[in-house]
Amino acid sequence: MRSGASQRGWVGLIAVLIALVIVAVLAQTVLKSYGLLGSDAPATARTRVPGPAAPVAPDLAGAPVAPTAPIERARGLEQQLQRDAQEQARRIDEQTK
Repeated sequence: MRSGASQRGWVGLIAVLIALVIVAVLAQTVLKSYGLLGSDAPATARTRVPGPAAPVAPDLAGAPVAPTAPIERARGLEQQLQRDAQEQARRIDEQTK
């Protein structure tokens, strides 16, 4: 009787491990289908958009060119913040006069 009772614990542990493996495989499959996990399919098959819903290249002829270097972007942001602060100070001065 003692050997039968001790075996039930091992059987339960193995059943839990098998269930855990099944859940892990299903989760991996779902993550791959959502594109959140690398998959074996080529990138063009995952990101392809059919027909008229395909993205159109934007017309950048009239738009100003944004700086691409991080330092240039930071300097541009700093200048914009300084202009905004000066404008806000001017508005505050006009309201208090």
